Amino acid sequence: MLWGGNIGALEIRAEGGETHLSAVFPYSSETELAPGRREVFAPHAFRARVEAGEEIHLLTQHDYSKPLASTAAGNLTLRDLDEGLELRATVDASTSWAADFIAAHKAGLVRGISPGFRVERGGDRVERRGAEIVRTVHSASLFEISAVTVPAYPQAQIEARAWETHQDRLPVRGAVYPLNRWRL
Repeated sequence: MLWGGNIGALEIRAEGGETHLSAVFPYSSETELAPGRREVFAPHAFRARVEAGEEIHLLTQHDYSKPLASTAAGNLTLRDLDEGLELRATVDASTSWAADFIAAHKAGLVRGISPGFRVERGGDRVERRGAEIVRTVHSASLFEISAVTVPAYPQAQIEARAWETHQDRLPVRGAVYPLNRWRL
């Protein structure tokens, strides 16, 4: 999901009694996560799990208790393209949360997408550009992608990428902690 960036909007259409969803999460589109903190996904950042056929879920608002589709169920297809991660899903509106999602989308309330992922050591590069810190994600394990109300990282990522965590206060010289390794 991108805050103020060039996000791919969700598109929904009904066909033959089914609801189809499509969207693209763009690569190479830099976004500001917080003042002075920027992030960009390099092309094919999510390739590994997508091409391996790993189970990936489509959720509402990053909530695993509200699934809309999954690759394992066969109603979610992901393609890792040069320009972005393309998703196509068939959503069954027979659950209350799926019906709510479809109604919210039709009302213009849910338009963005947001990936749920983990970056392993070596999967990103952090550099300082003037007063800003820019993180480029080259390789990330994608576990889910969500339809979200506000396509922005602050709600979804601040806890996972806190600028300061309890580990910042540990007196271990030279230690690199996963949540803090991209702080400069």
